[in-house]
Amino acid sequence: MSAVESQEIKSIQYPQATVVRAERALRCSPFKLKLFETMANQSVELGAIASGEGVQNGYTRGPTSELAVENYLLWSIQVGLLRREVDGQGITDSFRLTPLGRLLIEKWQTQGQWPAPTFGDRLYHFINRRFRLPF
Repeated sequence: MSAVESQEIKSIQYPQATVVRAERALRCSPFKLKLFETMANQSVELGAIASGEGVQNGYTRGPTSELAVENYLLWSIQVGLLRREVDGQGITDSFRLTPLGRLLIEKWQTQGQWPAPTFGDRLYHFINRRFRLPF
């Protein structure tokens, strides 16, 4: 059997708690859908997201400091939405979507945006981020 014949497209099955937490993280994020759509096709550097640059690129709702953007991107890595790019020199300041991130973005691309978070979503998300709870 050749390598081509043995390759199958496999769908990754995620636990429901993982998907719910990732969806909540997206809805509560300071980012717009355009950022994640871009990350589906190419890596995006931190500088393109932070401050006024993020607003100009259509990635954020308002100017956000580089520290705040990086903290939120790192949280997005922890919940499984993003991964950090690596080059020959090591870790870079660029980010891309994971398969879970792609799954969720595809779900909301047809709507043009994800649903607004409820007060409960924001509270639960805040507690999870603050105390780094697994779910």
